[in-house]
Amino acid sequence: MTRALILATGLGPRLGVLSDERPQPLLPVCDVPLIRYAVALLRGAGIDEIAVNLHHRGELIRAELGPGFHYSEEPTILGTGGGIRKLADWLTRDGRDSFVVVNGKIVSDIDVAATLRHHDVTNATATMVVREVPDAQKWGAIDVGDDGRVTGIIGAGKPSAHACMFTGVHVLSPRLLARLPATGESDSIRQAYIPALLDGERIEAIRYAGYWHEQSTPERYLKGNWNLLSG
Repeated sequence: MTRALILATGLGPRLGVLSDERPQPLLPVCDVPLIRYAVALLRGAGIDEIAVNLHHRGELIRAELGPGFHYSEEPTILGTGGGIRKLADWLTRDGRDSFVVVNGKIVSDIDVAATLRHHDVTNATATMVVREVPDAQKWGAIDVGDDGRVTGIIGAGKPSAHACMFTGVHVLSPRLLARLPATGESDSIRQAYIPALLDGERIEAIRYAGYWHEQSTPERYLKGNWNLLSG
């Protein structure tokens, strides 16, 4: 069975006092902590073996989720790459399997099971779920061809038919993970994705047009609550 990681270490600095007393993944959206949406997204795809990395007020996330999760403590934040790399053996079952990563601050109904199937069929090094938006450059543009292959990542590579933003949901193969430094802080995009792209590795993208929202500012957090209340 596929394993997954929910990234939950972020301090949420743009949220101000909202994230002082609790970690960002525990902010409630319609009375449900954000991290519960990530768990539901994964379990809806049949993924029950889930890791959660912890830093700011990590004990509160443990108390919320309880047993049944693989917790990874980060006394010093390791970044989007280092946190994944620390769990490499567990996530890949000792280098055998691809795995899913989900950002713990989003609410979405992305079809993770379909993303996994696409990843397997294409034998991709990684598969990113993206959204085509008019302000893709603001988010760090991911360029995607009509065939679904990623051609550019935040300025590296080349532009293509569709300028997109990354949703924070992706499937990674062991060969992408192997590009990250074995220890310490690292960035999965700049230290794994971009080198793989420039080396000609196959990186796939699924352009997703359904609901997705990230709660990184007070304004976006309020809007996220109103979105769900309005259906």
